[in-house]
This record gives sequence, structure tokens and C-alpha cells, in this order.
Amino acid sequence: MSRIPALDIADLSPEQRRVHDTIVAGPRGAVPGPLAIWLTSAELADKAQALGAFCRFGSSLSPRLSELAILVVGAHWTAGYEWHTHAPLAVAAGIDPSAVEAIRARRAPVFARADEQVVYELARELLAIRHVSDGTYRRAVGQLGQKGVVELIGILGYYTLISMTIKTFEVAVPEGAADPFESL
Repeated sequence: MSRIPALDIADLSPEQRRVHDTIVAGPRGAVPGPLAIWLTSAELADKAQALGAFCRFGSSLSPRLSELAILVVGAHWTAGYEWHTHAPLAVAAGIDPSAVEAIRARRAPVFARADEQVVYELARELLAIRHVSDGTYRRAVGQLGQKGVVELIGILGYYTLISMTIKTFEVAVPEGAADPFESL
């Protein structure tokens, strides 16, 4: 149960309704959990959802790599809603299910592709020690290019905002689904 009750569309202000309709008309097609929370502040929701649409659907990183980055953030924050949403997307985009499970269980995953390994390493370093080593940075630029690394950092930052929203406002996984981090 979220700390903020679901907003009734009939009760939205004109600005909230505009942002709501913008989100629904975009690539998401709906206003999912954390974005619904943001509608409490139409201005925040408007800006953040635009950044999120770019990070998820418009960056130069492939869905395989962006979904991997999202999972690393979700696992770091134990954000069940985020994990529930993105783990299947990561597998569908080509991330090995055993790597997905290792990330969830906080074990080191094994990747067959160098670009996946470097995305994982950069994300883990940044989240765990708040620094990226020179070696990891060079490998990331070598695999993703400078633009790709900049966009990867944007994805990590945006999904940290999503995770913080999930954790603060207790956005639960959908009814009937198990919290993927409950047993950890």
C-alpha cells in the first residue's frame, strides 16, 4: 500500500491532467506506480517523465544494456516494483536469466558480452563506492563511446530517482506478485 493513495483522474488539476495525458499518450501508454506518485507535483512529473522517456526509449544504448543498468539500480535499492517491471524486460532484451537472478541475489553475474560486463561494473562501482575507477571508465568508453557513458549515467540517475520514489512512498509490486527482495 503506497503512502500516497492513487489519484482519481476526476480529481486531477488541469496541469496534473495534462501531464497524465502526456504520459499515457507516450511510449509507456499508462501512468505506472512512481509516475503516479509524481503527479502530486505536476511540474516534477512533467520534467521527470520526459527524462525517463528519453532514458528508457531514446538513449543510444540498446534496450539490453539500459535494462541491465536499470536492474543494477533496482537491486541496489531493493526496489521491488522496479525489479518486477524491468527484470522480464531485461531477459526479453537479451540479458541471460542467470545473470538477472545473480544481480537480484547480490551475487556477481557472469556475462558473455563485454559491453554487459562494463555496464554492470560501472554501475556497481558508482552505486557501491560512489566512484568509477579509471580502468572501468576507459573500458566503458571503449565499449559504449563517450555519449553512451554519459547516457548510461543519466539512466542510472533517473532510475535512482525512480527507486527513491518507490522506497519513500512504499510503491508495492502489483497485487498478487511477490516482492523479489523480500527473501533477501
